[in-house]
Amino acid sequence: MLARINSVATLGLDARVLDIEVDASGGVPRFTIVGLPDTSVREARERVRSALKNCGFSLPGGAVTVNLAPADFRKSGAALDLPVAIGLLWLLGVRSVCAARRVFVGELGLGGQVRPVRGALCLALAAREAGFDEIVLPAENAAEAAAIGGIRVVPVEHLAQVIEHVAGRRTIPAARAPAAGQTGPAGPDFSDLLGQAVARRAAEISAAGGHHLLLTGPPGAGKTMLARRLPGILPHLTEPEAIEVTRIHSVAGTLPPGSGLLVAPPFRAPHHGISSAGLVGGGARPMPGEASLAHRGILFLDELPEFRRDALEAIRQPLEERQLSVVRAQAAAVFPCDVLLVGAMNPCPCGFLGDPRHPCACDPRDRSRYARKLSGPLLDRIDLHVTMAAVPWRDLAGAGSAEDSASMRLRVADARQRAASRRPAVAGFRNADLSAQELGQYCALDHQGLLLLERAVARLCLSVRAVHRALRVGRTIADLGQVERVTPAHLAEAFSFRAPALEFSCPNEQVDTRVRAT
Repeated sequence: MLARINSVATLGLDARVLDIEVDASGGVPRFTIVGLPDTSVREARERVRSALKNCGFSLPGGAVTVNLAPADFRKSGAALDLPVAIGLLWLLGVRSVCAARRVFVGELGLGGQVRPVRGALCLALAAREAGFDEIVLPAENAAEAAAIGGIRVVPVEHLAQVIEHVAGRRTIPAARAPAAGQTGPAGPDFSDLLGQAVARRAAEISAAGGHHLLLTGPPGAGKTMLARRLPGILPHLTEPEAIEVTRIHSVAGTLPPGSGLLVAPPFRAPHHGISSAGLVGGGARPMPGEASLAHRGILFLDELPEFRRDALEAIRQPLEERQLSVVRAQAAAVFPCDVLLVGAMNPCPCGFLGDPRHPCACDPRDRSRYARKLSGPLLDRIDLHVTMAAVPWRDLAGAGSAEDSASMRLRVADARQRAASRRPAVAGFRNADLSAQELGQYCALDHQGLLLLERAVARLCLSVRAVHRALRVGRTIADLGQVERVTPAHLAEAFSFRAPALEFSCPNEQVDTRVRAT
C-alpha cells in the first residue's frame, strides 16, 4: 500500500511543496525515512510512533518507508511530523472524505499535541501559490498564516482533532485573520529628550528619507535615548511591507505566539559582541541575521567601534544592495536587508574628547587606533554624521517639555508621501531609494546650487557616492519644508551633516548654514 500526502518546507524565505510518500510492505518491522532528511527529520519516527500510540493506533506491520520528495532538497526541522502521521493513518484506514487539496504542517509531541513551527507565513504563501485549498497547521501559527488570505487555514492542537477533521466526523472552523492595526504598546517618546536640537533635526531627516545616521558624543549625551525613539516617528508598514517583514520573523522564530502581520517597523539593537554570521545571517541551513530582522525598520548599533571589524565590513555591501546573499555548502538563500542604520559611538576610548567638563584621558595613539576601527568606506555610506554634546544641567532644569513624537511623525509621513509620489509603483519608496539617474530629475540644482556643490566637494573631498547621498538628503530636507525644488539652503544643510563643525556660506541666500555640532 502507498499513501501520498502533501506538505511544505522552507528554504530561506522561500518554501517548496513536498510530496510525502508512505509505503508499508511485508518483511522485518522497520521504519525508514529517506529523501535527504536531517537528524531532526529522522527522529520523527519516534515522535510519530508515540503520538499514534497515544491516539489509539499502532504502526502498520512490516517495513514502513517514508520518502520525502524531491530527494535533492535537504529537509530539516520537525514540521513534517504531522504529514508523516497522516500518511500512516491513511494506510491504517483513516481516509479523507473531502475533495479539497490539503497540505499538512506541524510538529508532534509524544502525546499527540501539535506544536508550532517556524515559517508558517512562508508555508501558507507557498501552498496558496501551488493551488491548494487548505493548510492544516498548529493553532499557534494560524493567525500569521491566515493574514495572507486566499487559502483556508485550519488550526489544530492535537492529532485527534486532525483525525476527526480528515475523516469528516468534525469540521474545524477556519482561522480568521487578526484585526489590522495591532501595534502593541506605545514606545518611548521624543518629548523625553530635552535639548539636542541638531540631533533631533537629523533624526527627523533620517526617518523621513531613510538615511543612515551616526551619532557621536560623550556618555550621557542622549545618543541611545534618541535612537530608541526613532521607531516612534516612522510610519506603519504597508500591507506588502508587513508581509515581507513578518515572513522574515516567522522563519527566524521571533514572532510572538498568535500574532498576525507585524505593522510596526522593527527595531533591532544587537550587542557589540555579535559575530558576523549573527549580524548578516548564516548557519548550515541559512537563517536571517539581525540585519535582515531589521528589514523595513531600524538596525541600531550602539558602541559602533566595539563591533568586530569583519561584522561591520560584512554589512557594507548589503547597505547598498538592500539584500543579503548567504551561501553555504548545503544551501544558499537571499534575505532582504533594507534597513535604516543608526550608529552611536564615543569620540574616543574614554568618551570625553572635546567635553569641556571632563578632560580626555586617552593617549593620542589610542584615539587614533579607536578611530581606525571604522573604515572609510563604511563611514562613506552613512548620510548623516551628528556630534552631540552633553546638555548642561541648568538647561535641563529650566527647559520645558520638548516636541513629542506625534508632531514629528506627521511631518515624516507627509515627506514620505511626497517621496512615494515620485515612484508610486514601489511600495515604501523613500528618497534614499532614488537612483543616480533620478537625482538629475528630482534634485536638479540652479547655478548657485552648483557652485555650492563644487565648493563642498573640493573642501570635504567627497566621493561620488557621498555627493549622491547628500543630494538625496537635500531632497528630503526640501520635502520636509514642503518645497518642490532643492535650493542651495537645503543642499548646505545636507552637506553640513557630512562634516560636523564646518561652515558653509550659501550664495545669495539670507540663511544661516553654520553647522552646530552641539
